[in-house]
Amino acid sequence: MKLPYIIVIQWSDEDNCYLVHLPDFPSQQFHTHGDTYEEALQNAVEVLELLVEEYQVDGKSLPAPKTLTENLLFA
Repeated sequence: MKLPYIIVIQWSDEDNCYLVHLPDFPSQQFHTHGDTYEEALQNAVEVLELLVEEYQVDGKSLPAPKTLTENLLFA
């Protein structure tokens, strides 16, 4: 599934893992994590797929993907 949403992955010294933020889905700051960058990315894709499925089941419109510039302005 091709998902046009931005995934932000950042290292957290406090949590000792990579945290994943999905700015197009602002319901919470961090959505998942991973011990490696690759694991965090894989988990992010899984969360995005679940969010899309949840929106579809609930009959909600998916958020319009923002551009990188828009996300940086509202971060």
